[in-house]
Amino acid sequence: MLYQKIRNDAEVLAMLERGNHDLGVLGFTDHSTAHTALVADRAANILQRLGYDEHTQQLARIAGFMHDIGNAVNRSRHGEYGAILAYEILKKYDMPLEDRMVIISAIGNHDESTGGAKDAVSAAVILADKSDVRRNRVRTTDREKFDIHDRVNYAVTGSSLKVDLEERKISLNLQVDESICSMYEYFDIFLGRMMMCRGAAEMLGAQFRLSVNGGKVL
Repeated sequence: MLYQKIRNDAEVLAMLERGNHDLGVLGFTDHSTAHTALVADRAANILQRLGYDEHTQQLARIAGFMHDIGNAVNRSRHGEYGAILAYEILKKYDMPLEDRMVIISAIGNHDESTGGAKDAVSAAVILADKSDVRRNRVRTTDREKFDIHDRVNYAVTGSSLKVDLEERKISLNLQVDESICSMYEYFDIFLGRMMMCRGAAEMLGAQFRLSVNGGKVL
């Protein structure tokens, strides 16, 4: 399976490792293969649940795993850097040019600062990436060293992304400890990402719903 080859590609792994290291120095949460593998599986699962074929699911899985390689160059515009790097890496695999274009488009458009869903694969990667909010992405357990990103992620004690094919609804359900992070802080960081998820869901012909502590927010 091509995804497994990408998953074990030395260049891809080296770029993800370097990018995660550099983001750690800058104070960002975990962006290791634990994150990218989760995004890969979640993106493919979203498409599977919505009835997309296995080929499209594989493209989403590959794009999801590779989506953060651009952090090895710079955090700023890492999506665009990642797309360029991915194009060169994918040349060595027996992959149709059209498929490579789909993957680099998804990588280049996954960041909320410059991107947005352009097709089913990019939409699935966006939803999978932006919904990965969890306590163990925080690198330190010393709360005195937390910045707002750490507090927001650490405050999430439970997270699930559900896809309802019948109702064409994609729902992100969070449990948030408001003694650690206020709702104001959460939305200060994540509102743009949640709006990006709304657009991605619409690209898939679905609605996006966000609930926090059992109450509908978006």
